[in-house]
Amino acid sequence: MKKVLVFGTFDIFHEGHWDFLKQARKHGEFLRVVVARNVTVLNVKGRLPRYSEGERVTAIKKSELADEVVLGSLNDRYEVVREYKPDVICLGYDQKQSVAELRRKLNESGMERTRIVKLKAYQPEKYKSSLLRDAA
Repeated sequence: MKKVLVFGTFDIFHEGHWDFLKQARKHGEFLRVVVARNVTVLNVKGRLPRYSEGERVTAIKKSELADEVVLGSLNDRYEVVREYKPDVICLGYDQKQSVAELRRKLNESGMERTRIVKLKAYQPEKYKSSLLRDAA
């Protein structure tokens, strides 16, 4: 069974997230979604998400697009990758994650065969959490 792993904040779960998860699902049979911890979002984006990590996990579970939804690590962003050993990691079009750095970390962890796929945007001028947050 091919396992797919995706990461994200998923604040204000919207059509773009829905499309992202549907695209990711096409790359394997088991989709695991890693939701960023509140403190991680604060460190990366300089602000807390509108919705708590628990609310964001619940929103994704309710969509029924993921086989499993988990919270990310508080200390090491690559911990979940080493733990779950995905066959494919799908990144969103706007995720700042360095593909080269991710590839290096995968190789260091013995996951040379894990594929990294950048997914396409879905109406980013309309469905983007920052736009939706600012409009509210």
